[in-house]
Amino acid sequence: MSSRAFRLSTILLLLLVGTMPAIAGTLSGTVRNGTTGKVVPNQDVILIQLQGGMQSAGTFRTDAQGHYTMDHPAIGQAPVLVRVQYRGVNYHQNVPPGQATADIEVFDSTASFDALHVFQRIIVLQPAAAGAVLLMGEEYSVHNQSKPPVAVFKEDGSFLFDVPVGGELGQVSAAGPAGMPLVQGTIDKGKGRYAIAFPMRPGENNVRVSYQFPYGKNEATIRLTSPYAAQRVVLIAPPTMTISSAGFSPAGTEQGFNLYARDNVPANTPFEFSVSGTAPPPSDAAAQQGGPESAAAISTLPGRLDHLKWVLLGGFAALFALGAIFLWKRPIPQVAPAKPVTLAAAVQNSSASTAGADAVVAQVMESASRSATQNLEEIKDTLFRLELRRQAGTISEDDYARERQSAQQKLRDLLG
Repeated sequence: MSSRAFRLSTILLLLLVGTMPAIAGTLSGTVRNGTTGKVVPNQDVILIQLQGGMQSAGTFRTDAQGHYTMDHPAIGQAPVLVRVQYRGVNYHQNVPPGQATADIEVFDSTASFDALHVFQRIIVLQPAAAGAVLLMGEEYSVHNQSKPPVAVFKEDGSFLFDVPVGGELGQVSAAGPAGMPLVQGTIDKGKGRYAIAFPMRPGENNVRVSYQFPYGKNEATIRLTSPYAAQRVVLIAPPTMTISSAGFSPAGTEQGFNLYARDNVPANTPFEFSVSGTAPPPSDAAAQQGGPESAAAISTLPGRLDHLKWVLLGGFAALFALGAIFLWKRPIPQVAPAKPVTLAAAVQNSSASTAGADAVVAQVMESASRSATQNLEEIKDTLFRLELRRQAGTISEDDYARERQSAQQKLRDLLG
């Protein structure tokens, strides 16, 4: 084989490898106790597939150095979870496609709530497009400031939250620091108070709650309680709604939504606010919630919400799509499209010297990898926008099913 043909074959092989998920089928990592800093030997590590309802796909075990290795066809091809049950508490680590390592941190635990601090409680309101219903979503930003670091966990409820009287609870999810939101079962504590048995890890945790509230005559008065002291409570509503409350002050606008804030709310403090108004017109809703004419706006999705794309790909509902896309100011940096590198040009440039060939190979690999990553991000954005449009009622069920099927087929083609 001539050196020219050999270089061509090498470039073709590297181009193919560069577009494939990294080490598909294999995952490895270390389980470590974040409280003591020591590795955890002889510990079961469970692989969980998100497709089909979080099914266990196998149990693997750490060695004496706390290291594990697992093999499964789903790894690298679709988002998966790994779970470790340590001293009766479940710890999860999300693994997106293409990732080949996942270290898992577990902690000693305490049943005391003293280390928990609610930094911010966000309440998003929007009338349903049809029917006398007010859609509401909440997010609690919960900081665990324990020293030494321990997880806060109680089987009968590690975190409490309230739903206003008359409200109908939807879904609840929770996520640890840099983790993926997981749907939680709820424990009814009575009188509109609920709890979840989720380990609050050291650092920032997030709890998201969705529910609906009666909204006859396009107005309602909502009474809530803050189970924990909250540094700040923020109400967010579209401009077609009016909010009035003795305790909340206007706090400006964000991406066209009106904000109202109240600082330093003591624990168990009741507060109420009155709301009135209608849902935004369909054209406005589409622009705010992911319609075709706002694709550019959605592409600057705030980084704090990027992990929700994988939740949607895993088959979960959009738990907090009621305006939460507008809550964070920092957008994802825009990446200029990479200039394509043709194979003919690569071969021509590579004939100059061996060093030149190495540079071309690196360039082709970088271009191929960047192209694959951008395609994957576009599909994720498409699926995310579809869920938002469905929540806003700006797409029919038939169109939703057709567009989602098309996007999923593109994802399978890209990863397959």
